[in-house]
Amino acid sequence: MARMTSAASPTNVQTGVTETADGFAGGLASVGDVLATIWTSATTSVPAPQQTVVLAMAGIALVVVLLSPVWRMTRHVITIAHEGAHAFGALVTGRRLEGIRLHSDTSGLTVSRGRPRGPGMVATAFAGYVGPGLIGLGAAWLLRQGYAVGLLWLLVLLLALLLLQIRNWFGLWSILVSGTALVFVSWVLEPHVQSAVAYAVTWFLLLGAVRPVLELQTQRARGQARTSDADQLARLTAVPGLLWVGLFLVVTVGSLLLGGAWILGVAL
Repeated sequence: MARMTSAASPTNVQTGVTETADGFAGGLASVGDVLATIWTSATTSVPAPQQTVVLAMAGIALVVVLLSPVWRMTRHVITIAHEGAHAFGALVTGRRLEGIRLHSDTSGLTVSRGRPRGPGMVATAFAGYVGPGLIGLGAAWLLRQGYAVGLLWLLVLLLALLLLQIRNWFGLWSILVSGTALVFVSWVLEPHVQSAVAYAVTWFLLLGAVRPVLELQTQRARGQARTSDADQLARLTAVPGLLWVGLFLVVTVGSLLLGGAWILGVAL
């Protein structure tokens, strides 16, 4: 039995191709418009909020850090920054990053491949606990320059890059929730609200970086953190873990003091 098929006329084919090309070009234009809008808002300096707003955001961040039930939820943000800092330390020292896991108990794990000892491994291990404070310090510098909205979009970009290295479902969920919240604030809310949120996030990073260091030493004193970053550094360098904890504390508290001074406009 013969099977008959109908062929589209050249005119119809050309019309379909033209419509597809127009649709594709329109899609690219829309994406370009969105990216241009984001770039403009991110690179435009905005006035700093009133001092009362800045202090209010600091107060809220302090309560979040000190109030244990709230801290147990928000500490995931510090864990993301902690593991991101480990990943950055591994990459800049030439190690091969193999993945990041974030767990529901606020712990995390960053796996990299390279020499088991040496400066690269030391830098990678050291970066974790000081990372949130240093990120907060960088955020404070951006706020000092007036780039509150730019800070929010930069954090979205960093989360997007981090997402590529996540290797478990809870970690994926944590990054997506954090990133979605930042995109909503950066795209939907009014500029004065965006600015307030940027200050709140910065204060939280600066203040929240200190508490895990104190918790680390409490756990070490109870013999519950034998595989902590400080103890790994002790095995790598023969420098006692307590001294590494002290150095973590110096960096995080120093970041808090300097970043807070930048935000509040205090001349050092």
